[in-house]
Amino acid sequence: MTTAYDFTAKDIDGNDVDLGDYRGRPLLIVNTASKCGFTPQYQGLEELSRTYAESGLVVLGFPCDQFAHQEPGDDEEIKNFCSLTYDVTFPMFAKIEVNGDDAHPLYRWLRQQKSGVLGNRIKWNFTKFLVDRSGAVVDRFAPTVKPEKLTGDIDKVL
Repeated sequence: MTTAYDFTAKDIDGNDVDLGDYRGRPLLIVNTASKCGFTPQYQGLEELSRTYAESGLVVLGFPCDQFAHQEPGDDEEIKNFCSLTYDVTFPMFAKIEVNGDDAHPLYRWLRQQKSGVLGNRIKWNFTKFLVDRSGAVVDRFAPTVKPEKLTGDIDKVL
């Protein structure tokens, strides 16, 4: 059976990251954007990351420019924006696509595991997937669900 830990992705610095390195740790996987009405959620995601890091949670950010061109920058610009504006310390990855033929394999798998309002497509930036310690997707949250509303669900996978 495939799990979230079976995938690799390039981090925001261009290095290959084996998600297997996070095996046994719950993940909150989020497609992000710097010019979106939901962009302030970076602050809440960072708070979750800092609050739950010792318990094992890892927040993973995947910038995406598929929704109204709301992530126009390159990886270096995204990295600087996240660091300077929201003091993001959780792992950020290189910009990817989350829908369509060129969707990253991780996102093709995530969408198959938990569909949303638009079936298995990602509706918008800041869609969130919660993965348990075994690497299985346990829930999907709409962009409108603020990170601070996830604490009960996160507690269940810790």
